[in-house]
Amino acid sequence: MRACNQVIIDRMQSSVALIPQLAAHLVAAGGKRLRPLLTLASARLCGYDAGDQNLRHVEIAACVEFIHTATLLHDDVVDESQLRRGLASANAIFGNKASVLVGDFLFARAFQILTADGSLGVMAILSAASATLAEGEVMQMTTQNDLSTSVDQYLQVIYGKTAALFAAACEVGAVIGEVPADKREALRLYGANLGMAFQLVDDALDYAADQALLGKEVGDDFREGKVTLPVLAAYEAGSEEDRVFWRRVIEETEQQPEDLDRALRLIKETDAIATTLRKAEDYAQKARASLSVFEESALKTLLTETASYSASRES
Repeated sequence: MRACNQVIIDRMQSSVALIPQLAAHLVAAGGKRLRPLLTLASARLCGYDAGDQNLRHVEIAACVEFIHTATLLHDDVVDESQLRRGLASANAIFGNKASVLVGDFLFARAFQILTADGSLGVMAILSAASATLAEGEVMQMTTQNDLSTSVDQYLQVIYGKTAALFAAACEVGAVIGEVPADKREALRLYGANLGMAFQLVDDALDYAADQALLGKEVGDDFREGKVTLPVLAAYEAGSEEDRVFWRRVIEETEQQPEDLDRALRLIKETDAIATTLRKAEDYAQKARASLSVFEESALKTLLTETASYSASRES
């Protein structure tokens, strides 16, 4: 990961001063670096020989992080977010135009790395994932403020906006490791299910987290009228009076300052957070089970524990 972080810093450099300035803000904000970690661990699990002069997996992991960071920059503009990982978001400091354009720059850098790598297989996986990410965000926009959205539609959204890149991050590690098709598919499924669990917990935390731990404002999804599983579960289990409230605040976006407190109370009363977390644990279990084709090792244990973490994290 140290080598990967150095590649990220090096590849963010540009003669256009604003780009490294904004990039430095992103690096300083930290983050879990979970997606590149998954690429590194998957490659090593598949037997990739990572000698001092053999850092292909590090370059591809950095590419995965660039794709992820580019989408964050764009998403914060779309969502008008003011916080990212507990700090002011890039768009809050540098403006929307700079954030969008630097996001474009990071996408371009990612595909420069892929071109230099030369593997059509790796490029196909990550380019397809990038398209799916965009589709997921557009799908989320079309379901926003719509309480008739089904749970299946919601799950399609979170697969597109989150799980697809988790799946790709793991699958490219398998490609680098040159393992048979069954192990490559196992890691793709591991990543997809891990990503689903991760996003479900993320959506739960928007209504249940300590803001200082979460790194963004609690209730952001509520204020934006996003239809997530905690809202769908509370809406389904609520009284007609409760449903009138949800339609007003989510579909009509007529919100008063006290409405978030009522939403939090209704979500608690209907056990909507527990419903969401149970769904996350179901996906985490599927992720752990997909690793059964691999022999026991420290890396397999790491990935198994990462799946458990994804369904139980607090930030």
